[in-house]
Amino acid sequence: MRLQAFQFELIPSEQQRRSLQCFAGACRFVFNKGLEVQKRRFEGGDKYLGYPALCRLLTTWRHDPETPWLKEAPTHPLQQALKNLDRAFANFFAKRAGFPCFKKKGRRESFHYPDPLQIKLEQGNKRLFLPKLGWLRYRNSRPVLGTVRNVTVSLRAGRWSVSIQTERMDEPVTAIGSPVGIDMGIVRFATLSDGEHLEPTNSFRRHEIALRKAQQSMARKVKYSRNWSKAKARVQRVHARIANVRRDYLHKATTTISNNHAVVVVEELRVRNMTKSAAGTCAAPGKHVRAKSGLNKAILDQGWFEFRRQLAYKLAWRGGGLIAVPPHHTSQTCPACGVVSPENRRTQAVFSCIGCGYENHADVVGAINILRRGEAMMCSEGRDDARFACVVNGAVRPSSAGTHLCAKSGQCAGDSAEGIPFLSA
Repeated sequence: MRLQAFQFELIPSEQQRRSLQCFAGACRFVFNKGLEVQKRRFEGGDKYLGYPALCRLLTTWRHDPETPWLKEAPTHPLQQALKNLDRAFANFFAKRAGFPCFKKKGRRESFHYPDPLQIKLEQGNKRLFLPKLGWLRYRNSRPVLGTVRNVTVSLRAGRWSVSIQTERMDEPVTAIGSPVGIDMGIVRFATLSDGEHLEPTNSFRRHEIALRKAQQSMARKVKYSRNWSKAKARVQRVHARIANVRRDYLHKATTTISNNHAVVVVEELRVRNMTKSAAGTCAAPGKHVRAKSGLNKAILDQGWFEFRRQLAYKLAWRGGGLIAVPPHHTSQTCPACGVVSPENRRTQAVFSCIGCGYENHADVVGAINILRRGEAMMCSEGRDDARFACVVNGAVRPSSAGTHLCAKSGQCAGDSAEGIPFLSA
């Protein structure tokens, strides 16, 4: 069973636009009302109310003379808002998240239709039927495959969009293509072990000047005035443009890689740790704060986590697999003789081994070591599929990379020392 979401931009009429705004506001009100009730009970030591009890309260709120406008909104999206609140508290009690927060107007405005029986989709006429909204036009940029399960309507930068989730049965497929290792970077967004590389899009850097001007204009306006709201909308549009450019680039890159390779090995990068601020404290101020701030901005502009997330599900759709390996020493290890030394990488781009003289681009060397580390890991797990077979021809370098080795014969080394298999001379 394959679940997939198809997102399109809505083209609502003025009346539908007002209804969309009212429905999103009603769902936000119900969520905040339920959170207020739960917070009051939580602070008073009373028992937590489950989702059925919250739905009974919703019926009371809909018939309350103070909130008669709740009847104008569809019931299922209001119930879904309470279901989202119940899930937020479940995550809080399981210590997976913090205490739920109140929703603020203008942030992540959305509502959800969970019942597919109430939804009608006519792709030929480019329209969608939703309860209490009627038929809405949308930009049909691609066909919707499968059976509709639910629909989410959301507002972003002044534009309404619809996400249609479908399910369908896919025939089992066998991925084709050779395994590949990928080294992530900033100068080169992604370098493949076969020598190819992808240039970074640097979406934020390309729109940084426009964003700065929009933010400066917004800062000069009286807060919450009409001109301030217009300036804020301009800032939101620039942010949306940055995100759209980055997302489009990542989708095209991950689709190309997943179509050409059966197994992809990437680094297990801790982006949160890599982008920590170097400002320090008043007692112990940091060093090179400005340079570290620029580096953090460049790292976050690449979208490494989203790249890995998209690769994972696209490879799974095509019968392939994604493997994450530890990243340490991958760019300092010679793939020919196994010598590990920081002096092997004397510059950002040039790799020159001090042991055997092997030379190549440093990112290509890192991608080769990542691939061989993934092959060693797959072989140690005992995978029998030829697609996952380890390709090792030569000896094994000393234990400094932290992955399982494969013996020269191609069989798993089991309890042997850890390291990266390297190329034969």
